[in-house]
Amino acid sequence: MTSKNLIAVAASVEADISRPDAAKVISGDPVHTTWNLEERDGLYCGIWQSTPGKWRISYDEWEYCHILAGVSVICEDGGEAVTVKTGDSFILRPGFKGSWEVIETTRKDYVIRL
Repeated sequence: MTSKNLIAVAASVEADISRPDAAKVISGDPVHTTWNLEERDGLYCGIWQSTPGKWRISYDEWEYCHILAGVSVICEDGGEAVTVKTGDSFILRPGFKGSWEVIETTRKDYVIRL
């Protein structure tokens, strides 16, 4: 599929492998795999996956997520923990601070707007 304004999501996109900053890790040794599909004008989208572990998160950006597989627990500082699993969608807004814990390897589609 080729088009100037239509981009096919191809399995051939090269993955970036990373880990959260060691100072943010609370437990485990989570490994992140990210397939960045589009990065343009403050908009980012793709697929992200993490192995089990827990780390601190802080958002300056807006992010829409749809969980494709797995189970994670997201907890805002001072708030209740929220379990997200396959099929769930949610938004994290700028100013969100808390933790992300991957219980079962989690894969999500994401769209980030700076």
